[in-house]
Amino acid sequence: MRQRLIRTVPLLLVALLAFGAATAWLNGFGAAERAEQGRSQPTAHAAANPVLMGDPYLIADIAERVIPGVVYIEVEYPASRPGTRSPFNDPFFRDFFWPFFPWPDQGPQISRGSGFIIDEHEGYILTNQHVVGDPGAGQKIKVKLHIDDFNGEVEATLVGSDYELDLAVLKIEKPEGVERLPALPLGDSDASRPGEWVIAVGNPYGEQLESTVTVGVLSAKGRKINIYDRERNRSKTYTNLMQTDAAINPGNSGGPLLNLRGEVIGINTAVNAQAQGIGFAIPINTALEVMDQLITQGRVVREGGPFLGVELTSVDERIARMLNLPEPKGAMIIGVVSGSAAHRAGLRVYDVIERFGETEIDSPDTLVEAVSKTKPGDEVLMVVIRQGRRIAVPVVIGQREQN
Repeated sequence: MRQRLIRTVPLLLVALLAFGAATAWLNGFGAAERAEQGRSQPTAHAAANPVLMGDPYLIADIAERVIPGVVYIEVEYPASRPGTRSPFNDPFFRDFFWPFFPWPDQGPQISRGSGFIIDEHEGYILTNQHVVGDPGAGQKIKVKLHIDDFNGEVEATLVGSDYELDLAVLKIEKPEGVERLPALPLGDSDASRPGEWVIAVGNPYGEQLESTVTVGVLSAKGRKINIYDRERNRSKTYTNLMQTDAAINPGNSGGPLLNLRGEVIGINTAVNAQAQGIGFAIPINTALEVMDQLITQGRVVREGGPFLGVELTSVDERIARMLNLPEPKGAMIIGVVSGSAAHRAGLRVYDVIERFGETEIDSPDTLVEAVSKTKPGDEVLMVVIRQGRRIAVPVVIGQREQN
């Protein structure tokens, strides 16, 4: 028995070794085959991620291609104009940066920002309206180019602008010796998805930090922000904005937000200094919808719809306490447009709109939506709280002037 066991053990060892060698060979063959398949057929996720692709220079390559098409814009206003503009432009940054930077009532008549070339032959540049203002303000606009055949400033003409969308189009003449300007390719912002990588390019804090590149993700779409525009003494709501955590600072306004194909999917617009890493951009598709009007007519033509003529703010707990309201709800009037339906009805600043017809108003958005469902000439009974008393105010809806 013992001799039989001694003879059996070597045979088992040989069999085990043979089995192990065969398994290792098969595994090695499978791994090599899988590796070969992985090289020839990369997944869509890997193709969209520079880290998984093993290409640490992808973003740098994109930046190198697009930076010549991103321009620095400087706007000089007449000295007689009241000093309501910041050295870094814009109504946005007054609200977002006011707690952190002193804001004098009088200051230099200079506005600075970014833009990008969208036509290689005609020299059209897309930027924000709050960077360059409106036509006829007497401003002088200079654009700085850094391209192969030219490095310097050129004068620009403000072709068209729209305050509501915060968009503007400039035009420059090609410098002598330049055949084509480095226009950036425009993408499809509707196809972009939260979580994808994005690249912001611009001139934060002015000329000193030109051509700055920052990277982040598209955090969300369809965002809405409210600001108070001190220059026009009115509140303003921006809707359908793209949110990103790519760093966007004063002076970045008007610069491009790009995807990993190097296509522009947004126009950088504002940052919120009271939060960490939150920036906003206007979807490029919004600009494309009105681009022809801005170029050919100088403005966006809107059909005259229902118009109440009030500027609103939300009622928070602080306002509710100040006005002795039962709860923080409704839409408080902070401005009444002269000659409007609201003006004719006797509505006043600090009135809190509680009801509009059959609609209970819990926020400015609710009122805006309710007004949009009416027609010019409709008579609506409103309920407002004025100095602690509820009063009924009949109003005949007006018509928005065509611009």
